[in-house]
Amino acid sequence: MSLSKTSRRLVALSVVAAAALAPAAAGAQAKPLQGQVVKIVRIDPMSGLLGPVGISQRKGYEFFAEKFSASNPAGVKFEMSFIDNKLSPAETLNALKAATDQGIRYIIQGNGSSVALALVDAINKYNERNPGKEVIYLNDAAVDPDLTNGKCSFWHFRFDADTSMKIEAMTTFMKDQKDIQKVYLLNQNYSHGHQIAAFTRENLARKRPDVKIVGEDYHPLAQTRDFAPYIAKIKAAGADTVVTGNWGSDLTLLIKAANEGGYTGKFYTYYAGVTGTPTAMGTNGADRVYQIAYNHYNMGGQMEAWMKEFRQKYNDDFYTGSTIRIFEGLGNAMAKARSTDPVKVAQALEGLSWKTFNGEVEMRKTDHQLQQPLYLSVWEKASAKYPYSPENTGMTLVPVREFPNYVSSTPTSCQMKRP
Repeated sequence: MSLSKTSRRLVALSVVAAAALAPAAAGAQAKPLQGQVVKIVRIDPMSGLLGPVGISQRKGYEFFAEKFSASNPAGVKFEMSFIDNKLSPAETLNALKAATDQGIRYIIQGNGSSVALALVDAINKYNERNPGKEVIYLNDAAVDPDLTNGKCSFWHFRFDADTSMKIEAMTTFMKDQKDIQKVYLLNQNYSHGHQIAAFTRENLARKRPDVKIVGEDYHPLAQTRDFAPYIAKIKAAGADTVVTGNWGSDLTLLIKAANEGGYTGKFYTYYAGVTGTPTAMGTNGADRVYQIAYNHYNMGGQMEAWMKEFRQKYNDDFYTGSTIRIFEGLGNAMAKARSTDPVKVAQALEGLSWKTFNGEVEMRKTDHQLQQPLYLSVWEKASAKYPYSPENTGMTLVPVREFPNYVSSTPTSCQMKRP
């Protein structure tokens, strides 16, 4: 049956109207929480010997909160605040109470696994006592494997790679380095340092049983100002390689003492690219300081553009890539949950996968450990191929080996209790 001229006009108008409404509907579906504000607090040291690390990371959170507030799948706005915990578990618990009293339901922390373990315990208890007011703990740097094994929690999500993952990748590289014969383990005297030593021993015994551990030392966290006595012990032991998880001033001063003390062996580290350490390494660290991490200074692409903009804005170097993944993870999980409620967001974040600056990552549902690529890089002179030079040293971290997710992944013993 043919339509009248008037009917055809009405049909055409309805099609035009539907087409006009379609983008709005699609936009509403893509941005289900448009304009909602998500308040987040980061509790970490911003004073003392390790303060420079926390201050640099604060800039990163301010920078990327703005970037991801402007564009994320949920359409939310991220509002950051910061509390200096002075690297103290007691100060951290006071900060947690202050945050929850203000109604903040998203907590970020990372510097110090001893602090992280106390925080997980406190959040578990708080959430049990306060149904309907639950908080989520987003871990950007505390790498003690216990946090996603025996002490795993539904409320905790780790965006860094844990020590078992990093040592698995690092020793996979080390096993093929025939010049490594005598290894010295030097670490900070808390859970993080002890885990690094234990996993290094275990992995080298399995992959390179001919390698000898010629020394093992621990020193107080962020208290040692002179590492010359440790360097003397390392040299006396005949170590050709040092494995250390030191960070902040504890790595900066260690490298400085090694250079001044004439130690020419290699260092395998986690945090060579962190504030202060590039300057301490200088040209003396060339070809002998290695870093295992989930990113490096020469990632290229979007990361390169962000780092250039960050440096121009703050006259500082951005290196804590987990900052980006936290905002990505929250934006995607909130869009999926169509909610900013922490319980629903946690459920949506479990098992979530997304593409980030270096490929596909997945928040493993079993233990809330992010599965991600890792990179072994070495300190060398900057070049046209690898141009980014931290702290204007003329040097950079050059990628030597990439370990895809399935290589860096390690099993978990987590038996998670869910609400």
